[in-house]
Amino acid sequence: MSKSPILMWFRRDLRLGDHEALTAACDADRPVIPVFIYDELTESMGAAPKMRLGLSVADLAASLNEKGSKLILRRGKALDVLRELIKDTGADTVYWSRLYDPDGKTRDTDVKAALKDDGITAESFKGHVLFEPWTVETKIGGFYKVYTPMWKSVRGNDVPAALPTPGTIPVPDSWPKSDDIADWQMDAAMHRGADTLKSHCTVGEAAASHRLGAFIANHVANYVKNRDLPAVDGTSGLSENLTYGEISPRKCWHSGWQALNDGKGDAETFLKELVWREFAYHLAYHTPRITTDNWKEDWDAFPWNTDERLAEVKAWKQGRTGIRFVDAAMREMYVTGTMHNRGRMIVASYLTKHLLCHWKIGMNWFADCLIDWDPCSNAMGWQWSAGSGPDATPYFRVFNPVTQLDKFDKDRAYIKKWIAEGTKRPSATALSYYDMIPESWGMTAQDSYPDPIVPADVGRSRALDAYQNRGF
Repeated sequence: MSKSPILMWFRRDLRLGDHEALTAACDADRPVIPVFIYDELTESMGAAPKMRLGLSVADLAASLNEKGSKLILRRGKALDVLRELIKDTGADTVYWSRLYDPDGKTRDTDVKAALKDDGITAESFKGHVLFEPWTVETKIGGFYKVYTPMWKSVRGNDVPAALPTPGTIPVPDSWPKSDDIADWQMDAAMHRGADTLKSHCTVGEAAASHRLGAFIANHVANYVKNRDLPAVDGTSGLSENLTYGEISPRKCWHSGWQALNDGKGDAETFLKELVWREFAYHLAYHTPRITTDNWKEDWDAFPWNTDERLAEVKAWKQGRTGIRFVDAAMREMYVTGTMHNRGRMIVASYLTKHLLCHWKIGMNWFADCLIDWDPCSNAMGWQWSAGSGPDATPYFRVFNPVTQLDKFDKDRAYIKKWIAEGTKRPSATALSYYDMIPESWGMTAQDSYPDPIVPADVGRSRALDAYQNRGF
């Protein structure tokens, strides 16, 4: 058996527990060299997710240090870096966890082919999903295009138990040189908002595990009702941690089933949300155009605005539409890097239907602002809201952001938390927004709150006219 090292290439699997690739590497009776590469895909990430990724990488490095191991950091094209490390270490094997988004899959396919041509063993393992996309099929074959049948299909599937954290990680006789993550300045694009955003992050494997445990113990029993109330701490918050692989979906799945078996019936809705996430990867794998183009091609002719310089788009991004639910949600995202799911539906519907702006404008803004940004989930969510995607909300369903506020934030606790204008004593969270935003926006808490740029009833009528005139 070769005793040359195995390079363990980490990406969106930044944890030690329930990690198939890492477990296999540790079981191989060979030295393991953990690696993270700051490559062109990482370079292209938006400001908030890139900053958050840097925190996760640093946390993984600390966890490996506690195990007596080390995370080697290198910057450059993935294939070039791996070849350099192979030369530096004598490694003849590279392991990694699979990705399912189009860009990640393309890169990994090219890297695997090139390494094999070099005579290197390149092996990929199941990644950050419960069910790999090609393992789930309809009864007549083919992939699922509608969520509910997929949920019914996988609901009873056997999901193996989570793997334990390796007891030891075999180390090499010597370590290759490593970059210092501080030199990468992964938070640079956040400018003055970095410290505030970091204060809202829950980083790392241990924190993610604690977050899951607290949710199951304290919140899942009332999940169905509370998950729709943006002022209530009623959701798991785990999308942030699942995005970077700080916790595995398998661990969440088994915790949800245990809660359901313990009589907490709302846990089934939590399990459905995990499969909704799976549905996004399923679709991105089988129809990669969902991340870049209208999934329903007949929407290509719809006359969406695509000009991001439009005053209405600027007001939407700045949380100054004059529609309080929209503005509160947009400011929550800018400060915390997350947005309540009810808010996501409202702001997406308002942009694509009331303002008739292309969903790509919203998708790209979210990609810059969300710490739980995921290329598959983000694209599917925006196309669902716009009506152009699979299993989408129908064109005639236009959320009324005023009545939605009356329904889900009756006492305006959410609004008070995030909107300062017109308030004698604004909350600390509402004021923190002004510490985050660019000074060039020229906004202050003393400004008057704006009138609606497009009132709810006017926007709905305009949207329905546009849809009907296009034959939808």
